[in-house]
Amino acid sequence: MDRISILGLMLGFLAIVGGQILEGGHLGSLSQPTALLIVVGGTLGAVMLQSPYATFVRGIRMAKWIWRPPVVNPLQLIQQVSSWSQVSRREGLLALDAVVNELPDEFTRKGLQLLVDGAEPERLREVLEVEINTFDQEMKLSARIWEAAGGYSPTIGILGAVMGLIQVMENLSDPSKLGAGIAVAFVATIYGVGLANLVYLPMANKLKAHINRLIVQREMIVDGLVGIANGDNPRIIESRLRGYIF
Repeated sequence: MDRISILGLMLGFLAIVGGQILEGGHLGSLSQPTALLIVVGGTLGAVMLQSPYATFVRGIRMAKWIWRPPVVNPLQLIQQVSSWSQVSRREGLLALDAVVNELPDEFTRKGLQLLVDGAEPERLREVLEVEINTFDQEMKLSARIWEAAGGYSPTIGILGAVMGLIQVMENLSDPSKLGAGIAVAFVATIYGVGLANLVYLPMANKLKAHINRLIVQREMIVDGLVGIANGDNPRIIESRLRGYIF
């Protein structure tokens, strides 16, 4: 559980609600389902229009990383690669064949299988780096749907404000209907700007940070496997991999 994400979201909304109360306003004035429908629905539609289906679905699924980040344990990975290196020096690369099918991660399994199959170090690095680059591009493209939502949301909020003002102008002769239109106009802007800067854009940046951590983990795997293929000493491999930890 990513506590800082939960704390940050709560703090942001509490600051807005608290400011409203301190200024003598009513919380009910910030609750406008119509304005929320315009902003959220319009933003969702714009993001869906710009995104391929697979990218959009992957980006939505990645939202859970805000609360439950992907597990990245570099120290455990270093120990694992070091043990592979020691086994290969004692028993040869073919001894690692028994380990391949036990690995849960497809990327690690593929890399170790290439190593066991006797791939040259440079060829091994080349094949795995192509996969890393593809992974990087696809995942960051999916994370950008939240960045796009942060760009569309304020504009849709302004659109909702204009719609509210149109309603006001149409009902100038009936003062009882003016309040609803004015409320939608102002609250839609608050929703648009608030969701963009408190939810969508921070989510995009947090997801990119998690993706970068996953990329570093894969680069560690490649570096370790290439070191084993070159016959490097396990201590040298471990020392080099520790350089990735910061």
